[in-house]
Amino acid sequence: MRSTWSAHRWKIERIEDRTLRRALLLRKEKQVDTTKPFLTDIAELRRRARQHIEAGAVTGGYRGDRETVIKLLNEALATEIVCVLRYRRHYFMAQGIHAEPIAAEFLTHATEEQMHADQLAGRIVQLGGEPNFNPEGLLMRSHSEYVEGETLIDMIKEDLVAERVAIDSYTEMIRYIGDNDFTTRRMLEGILAVEEEHADDMASFLADLDEDWKAKRS
Repeated sequence: MRSTWSAHRWKIERIEDRTLRRALLLRKEKQVDTTKPFLTDIAELRRRARQHIEAGAVTGGYRGDRETVIKLLNEALATEIVCVLRYRRHYFMAQGIHAEPIAAEFLTHATEEQMHADQLAGRIVQLGGEPNFNPEGLLMRSHSEYVEGETLIDMIKEDLVAERVAIDSYTEMIRYIGDNDFTTRRMLEGILAVEEEHADDMASFLADLDEDWKAKRS
């Protein structure tokens, strides 16, 4: 297997490259024509802010379909909860000569998936909805499956499959939301970036284990 330093450096380089590409894209999206006046005058903004004040963060300028967005976020919440449970089981059940660093990564991923769940639940409340933490129907709401895996390689493969499902799910949600809900979109884009890193981690572990297996046979 590649040294711990080499693997750490490789991961940092991939994260930096992805961060740079996303920053350039965000900068391009933010470019505006400064010659045009602000779209809404201050008096109008103040008037609109006082209307339906009980709606909290959701103002009249919100263009998304709130019910649909809340439904999608609750499905994403269920997906993250399932991922937390799967990663934590894999952390405790990982065994073998290569298990220690991989188990540590499982635990890190579980912690990050829990952070995603908290972000999603918080946004659901901001939109006037209720986060669904009910265990009943959790797997039906989740986009990814809960597969335990018998061996360390099985666990890594199942986690990689789940991450690929999450990547596709978040990508579709981001496309659906578009410019109708900037806050939710930015949150989902941040979660998506982490899920892509998780997938890279699992793919790297599989490649390392495969190289180690081939070296032992030669």
